[in-house]
Amino acid sequence: MRIAVFGRNIKPVFYESLKRLFEILSQRKVEVVIYRPFLAYMERELDFKPVHMSDFSSHKDLKNIDFFFSIGGDGAFLEAISLVRDSGIPMVGINSGRLGFLADVAQAELESALERFFAGQYYLQPRSLIKLENDLGLFADFPYALNEFTVHKQDTSQMITVHVEVGGDYLNSYWADGLIISTPTGSTAYSLSVGGPIITPTAANFIIAPIAPHNLAIRPVVVPDSEEIKLMIEGRGERYLASLDSRSDAFGSDIVMRLKKADFSINVLQFDNQSFYSTLRNKLMWGIDKRN
Repeated sequence: MRIAVFGRNIKPVFYESLKRLFEILSQRKVEVVIYRPFLAYMERELDFKPVHMSDFSSHKDLKNIDFFFSIGGDGAFLEAISLVRDSGIPMVGINSGRLGFLADVAQAELESALERFFAGQYYLQPRSLIKLENDLGLFADFPYALNEFTVHKQDTSQMITVHVEVGGDYLNSYWADGLIISTPTGSTAYSLSVGGPIITPTAANFIIAPIAPHNLAIRPVVVPDSEEIKLMIEGRGERYLASLDSRSDAFGSDIVMRLKKADFSINVLQFDNQSFYSTLRNKLMWGIDKRN
């Protein structure tokens, strides 16, 4: 078995668990391929060099990989998407901090999760992505997002206008600070913070959610992901920001952007004792009131 391991800076409280992870992989005779900057980080900050066979620095280096372990939080998991891409490699999110929706293997559960992993007590859940098409070549290397696409104002004082069509039909002109187009996976991320609904990860939908709209009657809308979403952005400012997950780029006004469902999915490994609903309860602290 060959496992690629990706990570970023982690908190000291996770150091021993990280070492234990590599120890278990070594005991299981796993061939480990480590993200080169993460390997350098461990050697520098932890004075730790795990047993491994090779390293990688880009998606082109991921050959014959059976599983991809992302260590960190949901942000690290999203960054890792640009490495896994359309390879179909199953991804495992190991959380080195607080409970995450993507990196959902908590530190306290690490060893039991690994036991389930090697026992084959898991299933793969495909997660849809959103693809951006535009004439400026923004995000040309990897124009995809697992969570959301967002267009923002860059000027702090002026709102922008985003004209939206869904499947060729005019929906609305949003006068707001920005607009979020979210996947089902992203429904618990930025979209949720602006009042968007939570939908299950395997739903065939997108969410269109405005950021601080001028008209309070404007609310998030759920549309089928089989429809193309067309955005036409204008405003008084000269520059605006477009974001795909954590990656951002600036652009000028009067641009047309098209969003559609990607033609590939990300395979997220889920353990048999996990569910989206239990993660919701834990992450959002539902039922924390003893009366519930």
